[in-house]
Amino acid sequence: MTERPMKTLADRVLQVLRQVRGPDASDAVFEATALIVGSAFLVIGFLVALPVFWGHELAISGSGSVGVFAAFGGALAAAIAFALGRLAVRPEEVDPGAARDGFSVPGDRLRWYDLAAIAFAHAAIAYLGWLGVAELLERSFTDAPVYAFPGAVLVAVAFALTGYVSFLSAVALTPMVLSLVLAVFLVVGAFASMLASSDVHWWRDNLSALGMSSNSSSIAFNTTLVIAGIMVTTISRYATAGLPAEDPVDRRGRFMVRGGLILLGILLACVGLFPVDEFFLLHNTVATGMCVVFAVIVVGLPWFLRTIPRVFVGLGWAYVLVIILLAAFFAVGYYNLTAVELIAAVLIFSWIIVFLRTAGSIGARATT
Repeated sequence: MTERPMKTLADRVLQVLRQVRGPDASDAVFEATALIVGSAFLVIGFLVALPVFWGHELAISGSGSVGVFAAFGGALAAAIAFALGRLAVRPEEVDPGAARDGFSVPGDRLRWYDLAAIAFAHAAIAYLGWLGVAELLERSFTDAPVYAFPGAVLVAVAFALTGYVSFLSAVALTPMVLSLVLAVFLVVGAFASMLASSDVHWWRDNLSALGMSSNSSSIAFNTTLVIAGIMVTTISRYATAGLPAEDPVDRRGRFMVRGGLILLGILLACVGLFPVDEFFLLHNTVATGMCVVFAVIVVGLPWFLRTIPRVFVGLGWAYVLVIILLAAFFAVGYYNLTAVELIAAVLIFSWIIVFLRTAGSIGARATT
């Protein structure tokens, strides 16, 4: 009895989104739809926050504050707006031979676990972002109270902005957009883990110390790595789809690069699944494996992808040399392990983002 009403409700929501979108799915139409979604969250946020805040003087951050309310509500708004955005670009009739979902994979689509991970990343960015803004404002306006009406307005604006940005991110989802979401998610998740750490000197050990079960930041750190790993596998599958594959050598090379990037994402997720204090050998093995796989992809890139620009190949080799140099500095005691891991992580993920743009340009040339 409950399954059919739920299905009917979903169908009605999808129908309304299609009517708002109309036959033309241009950027201007999606922009207007995003404004409508943001306006709806503005009204909902104000109507929900005002009764809750009424008669109270609230703090900007901390327990029961405006910032916490905006963070929780913003996370929920981000997830809902993302889901609405994906429904808005969903075609009425599926063409098995057409590329869809904003990705250049004919007949393929984002899986449910892909969308769940991306939606979670949007929600986490909104939650941690609004907590950070509230903490900054609290330190700027020390001991300043927030009254009910302006507090409700601030929360409503936070909901509206979050819903607006998440909706536009969902309808314009491409491997490049997804890579930027991944980068922001990793940065926000890492800083949140550092701030929540119960060991203020965690950096004296290594980056993985944030994920130890004895550390209060372990859930945030390990969850960030697992979700980021799923997103990397999603990016890898779709970003390499437009690469040339007519020749058997090109097809084999594309398979090698795609498989390597997917393996990189799986190993990243395993780093979060197996904390260093509980699975020391396994954790270190998968973490080292990430660096090895990255080096194999970068060094073998000119043979895997014969059309790859040589400038990009040189950039990748320079990255590998820097990581090797950092490892040598660690071996002689000049750098500690945390510094090496942080710089290596920045290099690897910046390379992935630049690779997505390069692969997209190669795919565009191949289709013209």
